[in-house]
Amino acid sequence: MTTKITKEKKETAFSKILETHDEIKLPNVGDLIECSVISIGKSEVILDYKGISSGIVRGKEIQDESGDGGNFKIGDSVKVTVLELDNEKGLMELSFRYASHQQAWDELEKLMKEETVVEAKVIDANKGGLMVKVGNVVGFLPVSQLTTKYYPRVEGGDKGKILGHLRGFIGKGFNVVIIDVDEKESKLIVSQKSAWAEEQKKTLSDFKVGKVVEGKVTGVADFGAFVEFGDNLEGLVHISELAWQRIDNPSDFIKVGDKVQAEIISVDDGRISLSMKKLVKDPWVSLAEKYSVGQKVKGKVLKINPFGAFIELDKDIHGLAHISELSDKMINNPEDVVKIGESYDFTIINLEAHQHRLGLSLKTQKSKEKKEDVEILEVDTKEEIKEISGEDVKEVIEGDKNVEKVKKEKKITSTKKKVQKE
Repeated sequence: MTTKITKEKKETAFSKILETHDEIKLPNVGDLIECSVISIGKSEVILDYKGISSGIVRGKEIQDESGDGGNFKIGDSVKVTVLELDNEKGLMELSFRYASHQQAWDELEKLMKEETVVEAKVIDANKGGLMVKVGNVVGFLPVSQLTTKYYPRVEGGDKGKILGHLRGFIGKGFNVVIIDVDEKESKLIVSQKSAWAEEQKKTLSDFKVGKVVEGKVTGVADFGAFVEFGDNLEGLVHISELAWQRIDNPSDFIKVGDKVQAEIISVDDGRISLSMKKLVKDPWVSLAEKYSVGQKVKGKVLKINPFGAFIELDKDIHGLAHISELSDKMINNPEDVVKIGESYDFTIINLEAHQHRLGLSLKTQKSKEKKEDVEILEVDTKEEIKEISGEDVKEVIEGDKNVEKVKKEKKITSTKKKVQKE
């Protein structure tokens, strides 16, 4: 804990005399000043301030924040903080401890402004990151500010395993850059990622966006895969950049040790993002050559969500069968109709290649309709069907088995026939 100092001058006879002499200027309470050591005792140190006043440091104020004290001798120049201008002995009350605190935080602010890379020693860990010490000040290194090399690569995001991984860093020293300092809040935040970016600027200059690199997979997580390339550089291939098809678990698609090629798609604050799918032709571009709306296809259920099922038509093209398209009846759970790993006959009802969307339906086509569900039309000829019903209805009629039978038997004459319109 630090000593709180109130920057109010004591209204003493001594201070009033000083106010009448402009040439004598004493510091204010809270100021950091430089003095000379003139006497060293067991529990106190007497200091001289520019030959115009004397001060005393005693008790716990002799030790600085690190616990050190007495590492000086008579005649040494030292820095202290003013606690009082005039104590009961008529001396300025001074502190090494508070001065050490002030100097430490002032130095941290300077280092932050200059973006200087410093060493931080890991002293503890929690689920959000690492507790570190920069000099004698305790700070925090969030998980998000770790480089990809040290980022917890835990499948499933198990918090216990993540904590275990982070605790493995206790006692290690990391190069960091200070990104936030607030003395009043005793807040110090550092970033290993930013420090790495500073150190790797020259190396990264050879790796621009669009460059294709070859590397080795060093880690696989729920959100993607880490790839090492170049001179100990490492980038992340996000799950959405692994392949054009839907991937739910990267470990099913890629393994540690795999050699891969990828394209650099961004370099931001030392974080390199890669894409493997950009090196492969987008299969959706030629989708119209393979599939069309109304086409009957066989597809395997890959995943089931409350809103429907994801269906694999082939290794590149996956579609979605919405829950409303899985049955003629209303259902609350897609698993009542389809099962993961099973294949079914679907109808393509929507196709948007540019959006990588393909809609499927499992609903059955009714060959017979209830009388109350149809409208009866009387027509003379096949041409009149078209005139009355329109092209769409004509196609429905021609597709009906009963009508096909009538057509084959050539019984469509000028005599009026009854046909069904959906």
